[in-house]
Amino acid sequence: MFITNTWYVAARSDEVVADAPLGRKICDQSMVFFRNAAGEIAALEDFCPHRGAPLSLGRVVGDTLVCGYHGLAMGANGRTVSMPCQRVGGFPAIRSFPAHEAHGFIWVWPGEAEKADLALLPPFEWLGNPAYGYGGGLYHIGCDYRLLIDNLMDLTHETYVHASSIGQKEIDDAPCKTRVEGDHVITERFMSGIEAPPFWRMALRMNGLPEDQKVDRWQICHFTPPSHIMIEVGVALAGQGGYHAPDAVKAASWVVDFITPETAHSLHYFWGMARKFKPDDEALTAQIREGQGKIFAEDQEMLERQQQNLLAWPGRRLLMLNIDGGGVQSRKVIDRLLAAQAAPSTPAAA
Repeated sequence: MFITNTWYVAARSDEVVADAPLGRKICDQSMVFFRNAAGEIAALEDFCPHRGAPLSLGRVVGDTLVCGYHGLAMGANGRTVSMPCQRVGGFPAIRSFPAHEAHGFIWVWPGEAEKADLALLPPFEWLGNPAYGYGGGLYHIGCDYRLLIDNLMDLTHETYVHASSIGQKEIDDAPCKTRVEGDHVITERFMSGIEAPPFWRMALRMNGLPEDQKVDRWQICHFTPPSHIMIEVGVALAGQGGYHAPDAVKAASWVVDFITPETAHSLHYFWGMARKFKPDDEALTAQIREGQGKIFAEDQEMLERQQQNLLAWPGRRLLMLNIDGGGVQSRKVIDRLLAAQAAPSTPAAA
């Protein structure tokens, strides 16, 4: 069901504070995240080996996570360090997970620990790049993570779900094209000489550009495993080169979508926008975050109700249209990687 030998975003860095653990379920595995005395991140099973209490209800003391039930102290390696008036040398270790903190996120590897490799952390143009301003948030959504991938790889729904913000009829009129490059799926749509919708009028205005002129608009959706979607979006004053226009005449951004499965029917959605204009303007960051958050809230109801329908009618066949190409191809990549993960490893030849 889930690709596990990979890195997922487990939390924003600011969610795990110095003195308190954070419990989170990822790929059907209950985990607890905490910081040691040096501020380094650790991840363990959210299970105390004494009586099975969730360690996320405990507290952090020095380099240990102390269970809130009977005071058992766990180390970052999953071994019991101490417990009041008890000998703990024979206590069984619990599972620890490879975890790493980078660029404002905490990443976790839920699969085989020996296969974890920091070199496999996904690179993105906007991560750690001072040319971009970033703001985002987190939604918990009650649906299969693949439904959100379908949603984000087909932006035709914007015309209907987001009619008051980023939707417009020209999206329906512009054909989208999908291509696959290895494990990378790209769906793109370009619109020329159109009116900017409300969100992009605001972006133009905040970037010191006229909002009442025709624009060229683009949407380029990138899926990469296990479930990351980055979407290049923006508008440029019409006739200036569109996507390739100079920065001075456009408002361009990356829509950031880190989709982390929780269970078969729920997910953690780390969303944001990395904009390539006025990166240091904190007021603009807050304004865009608020607007984008409202847009994603509109998706949440649709996705959760869709999931309920699919569970109620599990045998119903769904139609596949050309606009579904991005989601279909992304699912094919996921299925192929799941099959490879499930295949028995072949012993090396002597």
